[in-house]
Amino acid sequence: MDEADLITAAQKGSVDAFNELVLKYQQQVYNLAWRIIGDPALAADVTQEAFISAYQHIGEFRGGAFKSYLLRIVSNRCYDELRRRRRRPTISFEDFKELDEEANPLLINGDEGPEEKAERYEMAHLIQRGIEELPFDQRLVLLLSDVEGLSYQEIAGIMDIPVGTVKSRLARARGKLRDFLREREELLPLRYRLD
Repeated sequence: MDEADLITAAQKGSVDAFNELVLKYQQQVYNLAWRIIGDPALAADVTQEAFISAYQHIGEFRGGAFKSYLLRIVSNRCYDELRRRRRRPTISFEDFKELDEEANPLLINGDEGPEEKAERYEMAHLIQRGIEELPFDQRLVLLLSDVEGLSYQEIAGIMDIPVGTVKSRLARARGKLRDFLREREELLPLRYRLD
């Protein structure tokens, strides 16, 4: 079945058809949630909630890109979760655990030595911290564009904003992230520092 047939079948109540859609998009939806929230376990929960919501409201889907529909749902769920966390801040037990290379997919690469792995992890962690400091609207545009590789038009559709607003938010987000990294240049691995 192609995607349109799967959507139609899911709208008629086929759980199997919806599960096919989940399998097709689950990694992209999770990646976006993880990048926005920065916590793998919470991102998994938000991803699951997004798919449940998509299933419950699939009858309201009126066509267009199903991927954009899902990414919009998960971005809204992430925004709700970030607002909730701001009201009730917590410290995750994961922050205190030692680094486990086998459990961390960012560090698994047979071609790298320990030093390169550590540098890449430090760089990814610093970039993620910078992303997390961006305002939500700029963070979402940056992730949809630079991580998910969506076009300006697709992002505009997901966020329900004009293409010009997407471009300006993306430029501001990239500028703020660049400034964030420059202010913390001493934390960057030597090969990433500016001369």
